[in-house]
Amino acid sequence: MPFTRRALVVVDVQNDFCEGGSLAVAGGAAVAEAITAWVVAHPDRYAAILATADWHEDPGPHFGDPPDFRDSWPVHCRAHSPGAEFHPAIEPVIADADAVFRKGRDRAAYSGFEGYAVTPDGATGVDLAHWLREQHIEAVDIVGIATDHCVRATAIDAIAEGLRTRVLLDLTAGVAPDTTEAAIRQLREVGADVVGSPRLG
Repeated sequence: MPFTRRALVVVDVQNDFCEGGSLAVAGGAAVAEAITAWVVAHPDRYAAILATADWHEDPGPHFGDPPDFRDSWPVHCRAHSPGAEFHPAIEPVIADADAVFRKGRDRAAYSGFEGYAVTPDGATGVDLAHWLREQHIEAVDIVGIATDHCVRATAIDAIAEGLRTRVLLDLTAGVAPDTTEAAIRQLREVGADVVGSPRLG
């Protein structure tokens, strides 16, 4: 059986999405710890490890005052702010990641496929789909925050790009039970391999 080049995509494990952040998801810090433990326990599983990050400068109506928590949200992950930094528990993974993709500079961006690689000099590089093609990645495992928003959107786009897509729910945190259950149903309908159980607020 031929070897499948698989990447791990760590979605938005940032301070503002973990406990104490401006848009915290319950269980976010535990997910950060669990992802790091997973990577340590599976050192040879992935051909590449990638991370995505919200990086908002002026995203327009994505920031709401007041937010409706559907199409608009409290201010979060402002570029260069502490809230936009990766959670400390995930830093060992980020330090060794092959690339980080920032998204949402001037608009809402849920999918990691809307992100662009950060080059060593801080400039903007290629988008996630282009990077994966260049590296001959055929499959992805997707983990992170939040199951019912950015994890869901990233997985759907991965499938659209023709990647074999698996969502490791034990390494995700969902905002709410109803939207998380709906996201899991949608992911299965579009062909994702969905395994485990998400952490829920």
